[in-house]
Amino acid sequence: MAYELFSRRGVRGVGVNELISRSGVAKASFFRHFASKDELVLAFLERRDQQWTVEAIVSEARRKGGTPEEQLLAIFDVFAEWFARDDFEACSFINILLEMGSEHPLGQASIDYLARIRGHVQQLAEEAGLQDTENFSRSWHILMKGSIISAAEGDLAAAGRARQLAGWLIDHHRA
Repeated sequence: MAYELFSRRGVRGVGVNELISRSGVAKASFFRHFASKDELVLAFLERRDQQWTVEAIVSEARRKGGTPEEQLLAIFDVFAEWFARDDFEACSFINILLEMGSEHPLGQASIDYLARIRGHVQQLAEEAGLQDTENFSRSWHILMKGSIISAAEGDLAAAGRARQLAGWLIDHHRA
């Protein structure tokens, strides 16, 4: 329940009273599990990383691609499917970072999770034998984040455009 609310409406758009009401637990029980709303949001971000980043994006891209290069490109195939869904809600890490700011603990946690995503990309780039995988993963991540923002603006072809640019980036970083 909190997962859906935070992913759809952000942090500030969901109040503690609504969380307690929808969860059906007493206020004391809620605060026994989470000392603050921020603690609950941190738990949401952790779950989002596992369910979305690891299980939905990385695992699915690895399944779709036969080689590490194909797996990198398949990230945008996964994105294309995601962007076309009725429940597309953009990236919670980006949303919370922009909503809360980089100085807020939730913004900093979002930055940390975004760095994990870059780490997954860098791992695939290393497996593909690409050069300068640190800079490659940062550039690739710009394509990922940019395509998500473009899709949120209504550009449902953003993943395909990013995939084309990604192919050029791979070519640029080949040994």
